[in-house]
Amino acid sequence: MVSYLVKPAIEHQFRWFSKSYNSWASAIRNAASPYKALHLYTQMQRQGVPFDSFTILFTLKSCTHLENLTLVRHLHAHLLKLGFNSHVYVATSLLYAYVIGTFHDARLLFDEMPEKNTVTWNTMITGYSKAGNVEKARSLFETMPVRDLASWSAMIAGYINSGNWDQGLTLFREMMVNEPLKPDQVTLGSILSGCAHMGSLGLLVGKSIHGFTVKNGWELNVELGTVLIDMYAKCGFLKNACRIFVKMPEKNVLSWSAMICGLAQHGYGEEALSLFEEMKAAGIKPNEITFTGIFSACTRAGLVDEGKKYFKDMIEEYGLEPRIQHYGCMVDLLGKAGRLEEAYEVIKTMRLQPNVIVWSSLLAACKMHKKFELAEKVIEQVMQVVKPDNDGGVYTLISDLYVLNDKWDDAERVRKLMLNQNVKKVRGSSFIRNGAM
Repeated sequence: MVSYLVKPAIEHQFRWFSKSYNSWASAIRNAASPYKALHLYTQMQRQGVPFDSFTILFTLKSCTHLENLTLVRHLHAHLLKLGFNSHVYVATSLLYAYVIGTFHDARLLFDEMPEKNTVTWNTMITGYSKAGNVEKARSLFETMPVRDLASWSAMIAGYINSGNWDQGLTLFREMMVNEPLKPDQVTLGSILSGCAHMGSLGLLVGKSIHGFTVKNGWELNVELGTVLIDMYAKCGFLKNACRIFVKMPEKNVLSWSAMICGLAQHGYGEEALSLFEEMKAAGIKPNEITFTGIFSACTRAGLVDEGKKYFKDMIEEYGLEPRIQHYGCMVDLLGKAGRLEEAYEVIKTMRLQPNVIVWSSLLAACKMHKKFELAEKVIEQVMQVVKPDNDGGVYTLISDLYVLNDKWDDAERVRKLMLNQNVKKVRGSSFIRNGAM
């Protein structure tokens, strides 16, 4: 989300400059890769070519993509030596690189900057929000000398992304009422992304925002269409999501994936797989999110062999590295089908450390199919990763497994453990949370 909100503003700074930069800066700007840009930058040093703000800015912009903290610090040291530390655009671009890599260094740089512009403040607001300190972000927001639309968008997104949906909506209303600013796609995209978590209010807000875009003649482009599909699907209005999808003149992998995940979420597994085939026929290469939807669709439709095939295709045909949610979906798929040994084999051979959700999927399948021996084999491993504050349902599941297997002493031991650690079961929780782990 940092790049989503701040990167456009950073890029605007580059466009703000005149086109009179030298040939070295032009070569760095148009370099085929960050490594090529660095090579050119190094050549300038070796040949004693004077550096200007353009070469520094374009090098920083290119190398930020690498998220290499050592490299950013090296560039920082060099621009200090060259005397560019007081250049507000250079310093802001460096600040953005630090926000991406290490927020501690970003805070130090921000405090030392002799001059700050609005983009500088917005970058820090987003950085604090990303670091989980939304209160500090709001404090900066309140104290910054001048706010623009990006400032409001960054703060609203900070609230929404941290789950403070009510505060995000309140701030959005304040902007609409008290500021001479009209929301743009970034602002409304942040609100729409939180609508799925707000219940009936979220649907009302989402529909209002959709109406606002139609009334103001906004183009149903890829970005807007995708967030609307996602919002309607997660709010339970799949028909609206389908209408948006059909109307979109252009779609990318995120648009297709949002629709596939929406269909899978509502139990239309075969339809989701059919849409996936259409997506491939349209020449769109699937990504990790697409396959999360595919595996979810296979699980809901009970298509075990198809799920295994898609898992293999994901790795071998598309060269994608399975993430924890993909392994979790496969364990859930195999477990619900009663193929528990295969599910356990997935866990034992997965390249990532299994988390509590993966283990819980296996335990839930053991309970469903009364495979108590396998459950007992893994319970101790599960107990090493559960957290009393978050995983109360897992303790209850383990206790239930012991009871069903007539292991009353073990069940009582777990119950006492729950009492001693003040474990509380979260109502309405699920082991597979919309495919995201």
